[in-house]
Amino acid sequence: MLRLRARWQPLTALTLALLGAVVAWWVSEAIFERLPHLEDEFAFLWQAQVMAQGKIALPSPPEPKAFLVPFVVDYGGLRFGKYPPGWPAALSLAARLGAPWSANALFGALSLWLIYRLGQRVRDGGLGLLAALLALASPMYWMLSGSLMSHVFSLFLALAFLHAWLDLTGLGRGAGKAPRWLVAAVGGLALGLLVLTRPLTAAAIALPAMLHGAWLLWRGGAQMRRAAAALVCWTLAVAALLPLWQAALTGDPWLNPYTLWWPYDRLGFGPGIGVAASGHNLYWAWRNTLFSLRAGLHDLFGWPYFSWIFLPFGVWALRRNRAFRLALGTFASLVLAYGLYWVGSWTYGPRYYFESLPGLALASAAGLIWLAGPSGQRGRRLAVTAMLALLLAVDGLFYLPPRLGMLAGLNDIRRAHMRPIQQAGLQRALIIVHPAASWREYGTLLPLTPPFTQGELIIVVNVGPEGNARLAARFRQWPVYDYYPGRGARLVPRLP
Repeated sequence: MLRLRARWQPLTALTLALLGAVVAWWVSEAIFERLPHLEDEFAFLWQAQVMAQGKIALPSPPEPKAFLVPFVVDYGGLRFGKYPPGWPAALSLAARLGAPWSANALFGALSLWLIYRLGQRVRDGGLGLLAALLALASPMYWMLSGSLMSHVFSLFLALAFLHAWLDLTGLGRGAGKAPRWLVAAVGGLALGLLVLTRPLTAAAIALPAMLHGAWLLWRGGAQMRRAAAALVCWTLAVAALLPLWQAALTGDPWLNPYTLWWPYDRLGFGPGIGVAASGHNLYWAWRNTLFSLRAGLHDLFGWPYFSWIFLPFGVWALRRNRAFRLALGTFASLVLAYGLYWVGSWTYGPRYYFESLPGLALASAAGLIWLAGPSGQRGRRLAVTAMLALLLAVDGLFYLPPRLGMLAGLNDIRRAHMRPIQQAGLQRALIIVHPAASWREYGTLLPLTPPFTQGELIIVVNVGPEGNARLAARFRQWPVYDYYPGRGARLVPRLP
């Protein structure tokens, strides 16, 4: 069970991290064609490209409904994404290099390394390597690291905060070596950035540490109190940028831009929250939680119906390890926190729980090691190793290929749909798209237009004869085309 000599463990962990980057690159290229596929991804990439230009918003275009971008809203004369700024800002750095897909590849690789280091803190390098291997094998890791979603970045931030908290409180092996002021700053910055990225996730990740911190403040000394206070101050200083961001965009620091797209897109329970006629309530919270957890039975490690099989053994094996309890506690807090949200998740796996992957991987790895028994029980260890090899083969050969295949061309977003327009060789034109079925026939063309790419090609969606005529009049100096997507796609020049 990964009984490598200590000197080889860091190199092996680095190899796993590099493999994680390769996995992200391959999925981004071969499965997603380096395109956004979910509405969230369109909004993230749009906002990132705007921020790469040094801006936080753009002026609302004429006929805003014609310039539809999913989850990008028009309010008070400005156009901006509905999401917090953390992930678009990080994504914009990669967008400046012309490789936005590389951001998740980088943060995924760093996260695998930090999972290995977390295992070292909890027990030893062998546990860390096995946990990193399980995390790398997770279909959720493959799907999300190859996407443009925010979860891999928030996983990295959650791990950075957890490491800082363990170091600050003296838990785990190797804790206490760095200066406390530096650890508090790193932990506070990581948690604050997580608030700017996924606020509800940040609250859930912080909850186990908050409970632990309350106990320490009661039992701990003055030095511990000062360090904890410093971490909280750093967190609040960074998190305060969120209401400032909302104020800059909407004029109201407490106006959640989510509600500008869907007024019912709020947390909590009651009428007007969520799409159910009754509003979101405990019944729907329970249903959504079960739905997401059932997806995790498969997508956690790619062992259909058995992805949780080693968790009970690992929890028992590390039951007295406080560092482990904090890491695993994030799973329970994320499940509870997202009960407040009105929708579950399964497209990219139970992604609302993705940031708990380190704790779940550590628990499963510890369960495998506990089942394998002491080094003297060779037959037992060989049996468990063979079982793990079989399960990894099931994941790699039988589960991952069809699971990733389900995502190829998700929502019918494909580069092939762009070719009729690309082959026309248009440099400057207004193209009015007439979708036959849904916005996706138009959305698949958005990466051809600013701010997704540089150029003077304007692609809009049909908003009716009057709206189309106003647009054509506004761009009267430009050639105007009507585009009818689908089989036998037609690009028809509009006569003056």
